[in-house]
Amino acid sequence: MKKQILSLAVIALLAFGVQSCEDKKATKPEEELTLGNKVDSLTTDIEEVKDSAVSKTENAAEDVKSATQKAAEDVKDATKKGAEKVEAAAKAAKDGTVQTAKDVNEALKK
Repeated sequence: MKKQILSLAVIALLAFGVQSCEDKKATKPEEELTLGNKVDSLTTDIEEVKDSAVSKTENAAEDVKSATQKAAEDVKDATKKGAEKVEAAAKAAKDGTVQTAKDVNEALKK
């Protein structure tokens, strides 16, 4: 009976030892897999950051383009308004000159 108990104890210890070794073997591939997953995760993160940076750069370029177009339109409008004012002033000066010439002419006739 003692031999059977000792045999069972030895078998239990061996089984525990084998199981412990299998756990260690199973852990290493998981660690390597985890390391691979970390590399994949970092690669994905880098890609996401790169894509985000490209997207932000494209958006900034679009904002600059829109701002430039708006500034060009503003300059165009201001130039047009300025030209209209100059034209109106020139017309007024011409009309004033013509009226003055008529007045001088009328005065000379008297």
